[in-house]
Amino acid sequence: MRIAVVGGGIGGLCLAHGLRKAGVDVAVYERDRSRTDRLQGYRVHINPDGAAALRECLPAANWARFEQGAGSSGNGFGFLTEQLKPLLVLDPEEERHYSASRITLRQVLLDGLDVQFDKRFERYEQNGDIKLFFEDGTTATCDVLVGADGIRSRVRQQYLPHAGTEPVGVTAIAGKLFLDDHDWVPQELVTRANSIVPTSRAGMFLAAHDGLGVTDDPDDPLFDNVRPYLMWAYAAADLTVHDGLDLQREVLTRISRWSPELNRIVEASPVETISEWRIRSSKPIERWQPTNVTLLGDAIHAMTPMRGIGANIALKDAQLLARCIAAGGDAVARYEAQMYDYGFAAVRDSLRAAKQFADGSPVARTIFKTVLRTASAVPALKRAMF
Repeated sequence: MRIAVVGGGIGGLCLAHGLRKAGVDVAVYERDRSRTDRLQGYRVHINPDGAAALRECLPAANWARFEQGAGSSGNGFGFLTEQLKPLLVLDPEEERHYSASRITLRQVLLDGLDVQFDKRFERYEQNGDIKLFFEDGTTATCDVLVGADGIRSRVRQQYLPHAGTEPVGVTAIAGKLFLDDHDWVPQELVTRANSIVPTSRAGMFLAAHDGLGVTDDPDDPLFDNVRPYLMWAYAAADLTVHDGLDLQREVLTRISRWSPELNRIVEASPVETISEWRIRSSKPIERWQPTNVTLLGDAIHAMTPMRGIGANIALKDAQLLARCIAAGGDAVARYEAQMYDYGFAAVRDSLRAAKQFADGSPVARTIFKTVLRTASAVPALKRAMF
């Protein structure tokens, strides 16, 4: 069986490794022109499920390099007021969580794969097997086509044109403060991830990432992995970003009455690290009839970043699809039966979290804070809730 994967992101590359391990013929087509085109600066949280998928699919040497270059991200989670007063602090889980540079993770995933770069997928035709057409005029054939080409997936646009994403009414502004230059940051903000729950209809998330890396050469594209930093993101439903808007000043204006430390974090963040996120989420769709075309990751179930699970669900897709194809039979049908359930459940959960985070009413926020304080005071309730 010949498998074609369109898209060389986290999910598509993990799938390719899993198929290679199983002895399946797989080709990956990526629109980027080279290995280092996609130099994304933020890290990605890999939870125990995502890590298990990576470990199962990757060769041992790639997994070892991933572990070496990834920091820990399992020091608990805190809910704080805008004055940094704790509402509830969750203890670290026993299983390890990872904080992985997207740059380094992609290099780890590319190692050992013969990815065909500069291949911008255009369309496909089905006539027994599947014929792929690329913008450069070349073609390829396969038995199964996997669209792993992200939130604007061209495979999905042709295969499930009624699917796609829609805005959720929430915009975020995010930045990062390099911690090796600022030792005044409160310790509770660098030892665990934290969600700020203010009275206003907004929210802020902060997570520190350590400096474990694979290079100390500032000219190396992986250098971003070395410096420890605190990532922050402010989100609100009434936040509108337009050309010429000073993103940093906009956040500072909105949080001016919050903790002085939070204001200082935003103010001291280099302006080149600050950017906007216009958050979208996949439309709910009915189940479809399986064929020899399928989708994984953001191509089918894109979700808001408020739960930090998008990459992990894509890795779960890759692990499941690799297993199903290796087992033979109606592989795509078995994969999609499970993927549809957990994938769109994650979309709904993440969307609900985004709206609660950025647009909850003052009354709802007061109730939420009361619930958090109650859970913090009653250990049995805390365990049951979380």
